[in-house]
Amino acid sequence: MDWRRVSVLAGIVMAMLVSAMDTTIINTTMPTIAEELGQFHLYAWTFASYMIFTTVLAPIAGRLSDMYGRKKVLLAGLVLFLLGSLLCGAAQSMVQLVLFRAVQGIGAGIMNPFPAIIAGDLFSVEKRGRIQALFTAMWGLSGVIAPLLGSLFVEYWTWRWIFFVNIPICIVSILLLLPYREVYQPRPAAIDYAGTVLFTAGVSLLLMTTVVESGIALYAAGGLALLALFVQWERRHASPLLPLNLFRNRQVTWINVNGFLANAALFGASTYLPYYLQDQGWSIFMSGVAMLGMTGGWMIASVPAGRWILNYGYRPLIVLGNLLQVVSAAMFLLLGTFNDFWFVLILSFPLGIAFGMLSTVSIIGVQQLVAPDQKGVSTSLQMFARNIGTTFGVTLMGAMLAKAPEVAEGFRWMFLYGTAGSLVSLATAFLIRGGRPAREVNAGA
Repeated sequence: MDWRRVSVLAGIVMAMLVSAMDTTIINTTMPTIAEELGQFHLYAWTFASYMIFTTVLAPIAGRLSDMYGRKKVLLAGLVLFLLGSLLCGAAQSMVQLVLFRAVQGIGAGIMNPFPAIIAGDLFSVEKRGRIQALFTAMWGLSGVIAPLLGSLFVEYWTWRWIFFVNIPICIVSILLLLPYREVYQPRPAAIDYAGTVLFTAGVSLLLMTTVVESGIALYAAGGLALLALFVQWERRHASPLLPLNLFRNRQVTWINVNGFLANAALFGASTYLPYYLQDQGWSIFMSGVAMLGMTGGWMIASVPAGRWILNYGYRPLIVLGNLLQVVSAAMFLLLGTFNDFWFVLILSFPLGIAFGMLSTVSIIGVQQLVAPDQKGVSTSLQMFARNIGTTFGVTLMGAMLAKAPEVAEGFRWMFLYGTAGSLVSLATAFLIRGGRPAREVNAGA
């Protein structure tokens, strides 16, 4: 591996780290921020504005990278994220913070697909699983250090540094990415501005249903109507934002459907399990440590995934991942029977293996089953499907916990739903076709 690839890999790892940290660091510090800035009724919107734009921008960024190259689009995302972080740290009101978090979300949405996209360009199938494991480690690391950093900044300095700390990391990431020489030759085309507006508005309205308290049906209807208009527009556009022929690729379509359903069924559990442990008296730090079992399982499954794909193909591995998810969900129904900390730590390990296998195999699959000029948008659509699934899964689980008479009962409902949803996801895994990718003798490091 030459020094340029090492530099690029380090740059995208740092970009992923800063994005992952910003997703988790605000969770423990937002009450303090709201207390200082006031307007507590806008509390949820500091998360929603970031989440909506992060989700919506991913497939748009992937398409732009196919048209204009990876480096330009990724650097634009890093600069926007840096600017958003600076503005958030300087916010003087909750309204400002909500708006500046949206700027951050736009930057993060552009950045997030690129680790997988660039890894698909630079590394062979055999090596890609190891690279994905490295990216997973960054999410696991952020889950532990971000709450600690947040609490340290709030207690000994100021909450504003939870945003300002992103600035030097972004600058280093930009510098490390400067030597990047693309191996992919972009295919320039006219930007589909109308399609971009329709897609962004439609998905945003659908995502709003997860945060608003009234008018949910109206938001959902508006979102679906705009997406229907988007599909009609894309059919006639010479250079569509999302090439509709991707959806005629049955293998890619079913992989995306499976990714949506698997994440909707159970991925949200990782959001609420720390809450369960804290309710049982465990500290914020220890509840984060318990989730390292999931990170470890994810990494162990990701490292050999590329080799497994070459040996066994896509469908057997996705079926196995879904089966592990079903078993994990069913086992979590015993939550509260044994020592809570060790039960969560140990049982989150096979759950991590399931999601590590599903995530890595799916990403490699949607990259290898499309033409090179669609690799970016196909990769980002897979991430988009998983993110949308996670968003709706987290919302449903949150509603179950809120309506349950006690926390333990809410978690029992949550994992009953997770088990049923995982069985549906498993059923779709058998519909995936396609054999093994060809070995890339001279492709990538």
